[in-house]
Amino acid sequence: MSHSTPTDYDALVIGAGFSGLAMLHHLREAGLKTHVIDGADGIGGTWWINRYPGVRTDSEYSYYSFSFSQAVREEWVWKQRYPSGEEVLAYLNFVADHLDLRNDIELNTFVERAVYRETENLWEVSYRDGRTVSTRFLISGMGVLSQPVFPAITGLDSFAGEKYHAARWPREGVDFSGKRVGIIGLGASGIQIVPVVAPQAKEFVVFQRTPNYIVETSNDAVTADQMQHLRDNYDAIFEKAARHPFAVAMEPAEYSALEVSAEERQRIFESKWNEGGFHFANECFTDLASDPEASELAAEFIRGKIRETVQDPETAELLCPKTYSFNGKRVPTGHNYYSTFNLDTVRLVDTLATPITEITERGVVVDGTEYELDVLIFATGFDAMTGTLTAIDIVGRDGRTLSEKWADEGLKSNLGISVHGFPNFFMSLGVQTPYANLVVPIQMGAQWLQSFLMWAKESGIDRLEATPESEETWRDETERAAKATVMYEEGKKAGAWFMGDNIPGKREEVNVYMGGHGTYQDFCRAEAEAGYPTFQFQTSPVSA
Repeated sequence: MSHSTPTDYDALVIGAGFSGLAMLHHLREAGLKTHVIDGADGIGGTWWINRYPGVRTDSEYSYYSFSFSQAVREEWVWKQRYPSGEEVLAYLNFVADHLDLRNDIELNTFVERAVYRETENLWEVSYRDGRTVSTRFLISGMGVLSQPVFPAITGLDSFAGEKYHAARWPREGVDFSGKRVGIIGLGASGIQIVPVVAPQAKEFVVFQRTPNYIVETSNDAVTADQMQHLRDNYDAIFEKAARHPFAVAMEPAEYSALEVSAEERQRIFESKWNEGGFHFANECFTDLASDPEASELAAEFIRGKIRETVQDPETAELLCPKTYSFNGKRVPTGHNYYSTFNLDTVRLVDTLATPITEITERGVVVDGTEYELDVLIFATGFDAMTGTLTAIDIVGRDGRTLSEKWADEGLKSNLGISVHGFPNFFMSLGVQTPYANLVVPIQMGAQWLQSFLMWAKESGIDRLEATPESEETWRDETERAAKATVMYEEGKKAGAWFMGDNIPGKREEVNVYMGGHGTYQDFCRAEAEAGYPTFQFQTSPVSA
């Protein structure tokens, strides 16, 4: 018979970023003895890891923060429309201090292995330093963008100059003055690095495989009036974001791109382009993410903007995506990205037509030409969604790891929160959770789990687990939602991370829920209101 053996903690959370702080706050409120661990030597999670030049949010300040603390809401002051990484780190530390979270956070602590012990109904967690602790509930708050990947290029380790990955940037910074600098990788981090580093370098070479549809924006200072408006309307702004498909506090579009005149369509495109950032993708038309023809109209508009901005016609054409349409990859926000290619010191090298052959001691070889460099930057992204979870051994029932389950069966979860075979293990921003501005689902996920565990405690239940049927149902819904968008087919063409296509050898499948954040929250709300019917429960007798 299984027994519920006393544990060191009621809940152990891995990760001290947005997810870890939200979980710690809400689970402590639920009366659970909660502890957070993180391998870094500071609070911040993804924002501690990513310190590269130009790092900042793609989301605007007004909906990139928690809404649950009145004290934090009243006292915190945002400085920029799109906060820098440094500002986000300051915010997270402000939250930790004001909510008195630090005493329950342990830094410089790496998890090597976590094993579910069925007989005792607990998780045994082994740290890299040799310690072992036990917990009733194990929660991943490790985030989706913290497991970096390097490209599989011959000679990767042979380069004799300085070499940096965007996600492992030295804290003391890097001096690029007078140096020949190259960058490989042009996802969100590469797009932010280019305009900041290029003007500092003697020469700057951009090795581009897949161009992006980038929506440029301005990063204005936040005024005192804007901050007061945010304080006065925090709940309404958060609720607006919670209902939005992408979890942003924006007005939903009213019309299809196909039902207005060409002149009206151009006017709306121009208007939202001038607002910048996510306004273009989310407020122009209802069907930019669902109709291929509408998506292509947006794509051609942005290609036109690239051609207007970039002075050299050949470079402009190389920067225009043509192998996939708008929304085929996550649409990043740019800050003078395209205009950077007008600098005489910047050169664009197309590696789609002629891939990188090798990296040598002196530089990078493409089509027989060696580009000699002093510094090489890799902005080659992350093993998103699954990378952090499969980097450690999470061992469930019968000795099967989470990595083995997903390798054998494909991605499976119930609502991206729980996995069958792994009792009392939960995920914040797990696989198959919304493709959205992440702070909103992080907060709402922590609040949902708080209610779930309080309900279980009041019901005398100490073992909770997704049913196998729920995993099949949620995978079907995730697949159905994805196929209703242009992201499904266009994402495959673009090698998008949300399809797993950015990692060689990784199974191509839908990693995120594309049915909209508001719809996802409706599923979670319905689950709770019905008494959690897609979970299986057990009550264990307490050990003597």
